[in-house]
Order: sequence, then C-alpha cells, then structure tokens
Amino acid sequence: MPRIVTFGEIMLRLSPPGHFRFSQARSFDVIYGGGESNVAVSLAHFGMNTEFVTRLPANDIGDACLNYLRQFGVGVRHVARGGERLGIYFLEHGAVSRGSKVIYDRARSGLATIEPGMIDWDAVFAEADWFHWTGITPAISAGAAATCLEAVKAARAHGLTVSCDLNYRKKLWKWGKEPGAVMGELVQYCDIAVGNEEDADRVFGIHAPHTDVTSGRLDAAQYEYVCHELGTRFPNLHTIAITLRGSLSASHNTWSAVLWHGGQLYFGPQYDITHIVDRVGGGDSFVAGLIYGLLSYGDDRQKTLNFAVAASALKHTIFGDFNLVTVPEVEKLMAGDASGRVSR
Repeated sequence: MPRIVTFGEIMLRLSPPGHFRFSQARSFDVIYGGGESNVAVSLAHFGMNTEFVTRLPANDIGDACLNYLRQFGVGVRHVARGGERLGIYFLEHGAVSRGSKVIYDRARSGLATIEPGMIDWDAVFAEADWFHWTGITPAISAGAAATCLEAVKAARAHGLTVSCDLNYRKKLWKWGKEPGAVMGELVQYCDIAVGNEEDADRVFGIHAPHTDVTSGRLDAAQYEYVCHELGTRFPNLHTIAITLRGSLSASHNTWSAVLWHGGQLYFGPQYDITHIVDRVGGGDSFVAGLIYGLLSYGDDRQKTLNFAVAASALKHTIFGDFNLVTVPEVEKLMAGDASGRVSR
C-alpha cells in the first residue's frame, strides 16, 4: 500500500458553540486541525497509510494533539518535539449572510520556530511514495518556508510524487517575502498542484478571465486558462486541479472542481450544499480525495475527479476540520444517492 506523508502545522481549534459569536461565547468547543493533518486523516479513513510530520511542544497539550491524531489512524513517528506552544485558531461559524471568521494565535508555535535540520527527511521518506504540503506552511515563518523547501528537495531526491495545495492565507504572510517568490521556488519541485478559484491569482497573479468569485456563480471552463498558465510556468506540473465554490451564502454553497492533465480539462459534478455544517477543511478533503483517486483509479481521471468532489461535498456535513467519511459513503454519493436516508 502506498505511504503518503504530509507536512505542516496542526493547531488547537477553539469555536463558540453552535453559531454563537465570539462576544457571546462563555465556552469553546475544542478540537485540533490544520490543512496537512486534515489530508492525512481523510486518507486514513479511505484506508491509506499516512504519516503526518510537524513540530509540537513537549508538553501535555502537544501530547493530547498526538493522541488525537493517533485515534484516527495517522502515523506520528516523525513528529519533532519543541517550541514554546501549540498554535491556536479561533473560528466563529457564520450563517446565511454573515460569513465565518478566523483569528490566528500561532506566533512562537512549534512549527513557527522550526528550522532546517530539525526533521530527518531521509528517514521520513525512506519508505514513502507521496509527499504533500500546502502554501500555509511557508507562510508561517522564514524557518517554516526553509524547512518546507528542504522537504520538497528531499522528496524529489527520493523519487516521491510531490503534491501541493496553493492555499493562500493573507493573514499569515507577514515575515518579509512575497508569496509568489517563495511559492515559486517550492512549486517547481511539484508534480501536482491544487488551488481554489482565487489561489493562483493571489499567489502568482494568474486570474481566470471573465470571473467574479463574489457573484456566487462560476464558469468552470474559464479555469482552463489558469491551469494552462500554471503548467507553462512550472513544467514539472502534469496535473492541476481547481476547486470551484459558489458562495450563495455562508450556509449555502455550490461545490465543484476541474482537473487538468496533459492539456485536457475534466469537469466535475456540481453539488448544491444547502445546509452547511462546517466548511473548514473542504479544500483539504478534496485534495485527499484526489490523491486517493490518482492512486486507486489509474488513468481514469474523470472518476478520480468525481470522487474528490463528492468526498469534499460530504465534508461540509461534518463538524470539525477532518473529513470522517469512508470510500463506500463517497461512492454512494458518486452514484447519485444524496437522499441521506438512515442506514440500518
């Protein structure tokens, strides 16, 4: 079975109960989550062998985070211990016309203070087949960016497939370098890239023509230009996927994606998600579905795309960062059964 390694920061997530605002909160729901760990957990639920690499403080909170990952079947053998604290993010769930809100509190975290040489990448990749990272990691700090570059170079040297999610986070790019310059150096080592409808524009200035993401309606065909331009700029990229979220309201989105390979554009199904439970991790669940499909369905890229879109549509029904669904559940939705009937 292929072994997939992901690298990034996992954080303590604190959310007011239900749809309370921060100003109303007298308690917080406590879980853990982060882009690359979300991918690892989702793939573990699909039956894949996954390993998550990060740096956590050597204290009880760090231990609790490790145990949280272990219960979902994710390997943590190569997690480094150190740093002052675990990063935190506060999430206020939006509803209808009020959007969700995220506040980061991750300065001086274990991952923010990581430096090259703290992870033995040769040991990490010795028996691995796939390495995945996201644009969140190099945005955190100069040390995290340098360690991510160290990782992609090592993964390439070991012959792994390397995938990235562009994942632009405006609130994180504060340490001095422009995102495009940092990400450009990293993406050149990748085989597969994923982004949402705005990432390529915000990171590399590649904008889909005749599109307005605030309109709630997206023309999937316009993203062929984005994929072509990314493929031209980064010749190693043979596969590119763009997720397409139509935001009608905080509670009602449409969800689809396109997949570009060898100059051909594949169109995914569109789901109308009318009662969102939790949209955080939606893009990560798509990435996990894409990786699963590419490893499981061979050259059937349409089936791969359909699986990834269906998996991420289901994520919107699950509280928390992790997509806790199984392959049969995804395949049931792929087959057209969206009834939600009780399974007895």
